[in-house]
Amino acid sequence: MRKGTKRKTRHHEEEPKQNKKRSTKPAKPSKPDEYFEDKRNLEDLWIETFPVGTEWDQLDSVYQYNWNFSNLENAFEEGGVLHGKKVYLFGCTEPQLVSFKDESKVACVPVVVAVVSPLPPSDKIGINSIQKEAEEIIPMKQMKMGWVPYIPLEDRESQVDRVKSQIFILRCTQRRAGLKHLKLDLVKKYEYCLPYFYQPFKEDELEQSTEVQIIFPAEPTPVFCEFDWELDELEEFTDKLIEEELSEDQKDAFKEFVKGKVREAKKANREAREARRKAVEEMSEEAKAAFESMRFYKFYPVQSPDAPDVSNFKSPFINRYYGKAHEVL
Repeated sequence: MRKGTKRKTRHHEEEPKQNKKRSTKPAKPSKPDEYFEDKRNLEDLWIETFPVGTEWDQLDSVYQYNWNFSNLENAFEEGGVLHGKKVYLFGCTEPQLVSFKDESKVACVPVVVAVVSPLPPSDKIGINSIQKEAEEIIPMKQMKMGWVPYIPLEDRESQVDRVKSQIFILRCTQRRAGLKHLKLDLVKKYEYCLPYFYQPFKEDELEQSTEVQIIFPAEPTPVFCEFDWELDELEEFTDKLIEEELSEDQKDAFKEFVKGKVREAKKANREAREARRKAVEEMSEEAKAAFESMRFYKFYPVQSPDAPDVSNFKSPFINRYYGKAHEVL
């Protein structure tokens, strides 16, 4: 019996018998119970993962829709591709023209990349600015980034040091409020950041390429072209340029210039192969096994009534360092 019922019974026994007028007011309808949907254990996983390379003034627009990453959450459940594995996650955004509620506009679509690996895939960030000729490969911590354990919602009341996490996310501790104190070129660097990855067991595109970019300082305007030392014959290549944009008196200087660029490219390729060979030789057996077993998964938001449908925009390409994902979800 409920406590309220007991109190009512005791009250009737103690008060004297008397005729009471029964109230004619209608009883107030009982208020319907309110139900709040329980939060899913990994519901904020995609939000906690920093979207690397997104412009600071576009960050808020990433979260303007209630994107659904239940596919990422389910991947950690039994039977999922990430279940029981050590996983490193980083985010990025892909600008797409999307339609939502009869309105079309360009939106920053969030994407999460999951790297299954027993070791962190890299502790470096690549910076590729169109203003700079060469890329920069720098430590993550220089950009206030790093891998940190993700604590699921159900474990957040526990002592963090007692929670053994298998999920690590790339986080950035740089606050937008502090950007005004930084030099503009450093602020812009964040927009050109790409999570860096080096696969020592695989030749990259530069090692395999036989093309060189030529910017010959001719007068009145420089000559821009690409020369392939395996496919192009230098004399014939130069004669064709003379017909179009190179003067006859610049022919010998142009040929020497191209030969120099080819020598530089071949030397760079040899050095890259040697560095890769040396890296493999010096690598621990644990690291070798990690690289050989590493797999990349790319997660897009699933279709939901609260956000645009991006199912037609899915691509396996991650970035120029990681290449393509093994699987797109």
